[in-house]
Amino acid sequence: MVAHIRRSLISVVVITAVFGFVYMFIGVGISQLLFHHQANGSITANGSPLIGQDWAATKCPGHPDGSCVFHGRPDNTGPYAAVVCASNAKNCTPSSGGDNPLVANGVSGSSGATNLGPRSQTLLTNTEQLVAYWKGLGVDNPTPDLVTTSGSGLDPDITPQDAMVQIAMVSDATGIPASQLQALINKETHSAQWGFLGAPYVNLLELNTALANLG
Repeated sequence: MVAHIRRSLISVVVITAVFGFVYMFIGVGISQLLFHHQANGSITANGSPLIGQDWAATKCPGHPDGSCVFHGRPDNTGPYAAVVCASNAKNCTPSSGGDNPLVANGVSGSSGATNLGPRSQTLLTNTEQLVAYWKGLGVDNPTPDLVTTSGSGLDPDITPQDAMVQIAMVSDATGIPASQLQALINKETHSAQWGFLGAPYVNLLELNTALANLG
């Protein structure tokens, strides 16, 4: 009887030590070594690079709001958002479609796609409103990405081309030469993972943080 109790107690101690402490510390050690950034969280002083943010309301003295920074895909800056309707009030319905932003016009939403089909009149109207919005900011030829929402509605990244078409807008609003902005985009462009997974991309928070540091 005593032997059985002793074995049971020893088993409890060993299992607790191995799976309650050793396993945990090994996991933390590996994550710190191989995934340091992810293990310590993504929140920075300017927000998280893992989630899309609304840059449309950024104040740009002497220029339209949002014109002095780069924008991501239309998450909070969708056709339903107040800032877009304010810039293109004609036939603008804030609640028409959109991609369920976290908050739009004071109403909480969720992450998700629009599920609007290619024949959807709402999709066409939303796209036309976004094209007009971009032209009002000084981007005459916005890319398809910039006038359509992402699958999640919270995409933090854009393609290098999405950033390049905004150079004239940002240059005009900030006075920074276009060549310097192009060099900045090239510097902030990440290549495909391991060289073949995905495509080159630019993290918008990192790009705008680097842009602010130019000043």
